[in-house]
Amino acid sequence: MTGTLWAVSDLHVGVADNRPLAERLRPEGDEDWLIVAGDVAETAADIEWALGMLARRFAQVVWVPGNHELWTVPADPLQLRGVARYEHLVGLCRALGVLTPEDPYPVWSGAGGPVRIAPLFVLYDHTFRTATAATPQQAIEQAYDAGVVCTDEFMLHPDPYPDRIAWCAARVELSERRLTAAGDELPLVLVNHWPLVRQPTDVLHHPEFAQWCGTVRTADWHRRFPTAAAVYGHLHIPRTTVYDGVRFEEVSIGYPREWRRRGHPRGLLRKILPAD
Repeated sequence: MTGTLWAVSDLHVGVADNRPLAERLRPEGDEDWLIVAGDVAETAADIEWALGMLARRFAQVVWVPGNHELWTVPADPLQLRGVARYEHLVGLCRALGVLTPEDPYPVWSGAGGPVRIAPLFVLYDHTFRTATAATPQQAIEQAYDAGVVCTDEFMLHPDPYPDRIAWCAARVELSERRLTAAGDELPLVLVNHWPLVRQPTDVLHHPEFAQWCGTVRTADWHRRFPTAAAVYGHLHIPRTTVYDGVRFEEVSIGYPREWRRRGHPRGLLRKILPAD
């Protein structure tokens, strides 16, 4: 097998000017795979359109949910909430041939491989909070005082869990079991919408927003498990960083006001393997 393993996130195709960017995403060869690290869109119809288009172009698409896919917005005829919404999207992906965090971890045997791709869905639990906030409630109060509140507070419902913190805990425990069961025969490409370590959030203009960006419970996963690379999005700060010798790739496109300012100096897709 040859080909290239690509990644992208935060397509936000519900935004009119982002839809043409999604339509430009194409492989360079017939055996190229694509990782989509969340925030495709807010409505089920837009998610299906974008992932279906990409699944027809790439040999394999691997998707993880972002917070926007999990929103229950008034404009979406699909009014499922929480776990039921996530499970519906998993079923939608399977019908399209797109792999999800609920499927066996696929092996990339192309250039730079073999590696096992581990799509994750672990949410966040407000532990990326400021040093002056001792509890999640204090962190949220700080955010309200600063006028920096994530829309998740109104649109991302945790049903049937009592809150998103509990849902995050369940997803972390499930993911840890699966990563442990995968063994160390092959290195992993860890894929999650939210960064697995806190360091990428240090550059945020509003530190209060970091609490919606991950959990400290995943901070050592790139060391505990044999990791070739980690892929994430969410921050809309596309860049490559290295922590403990492991390459972390933030692969978001973001909103027009962002990509118009910075352009796309590395292209719309990020090459994960073979590594540059």
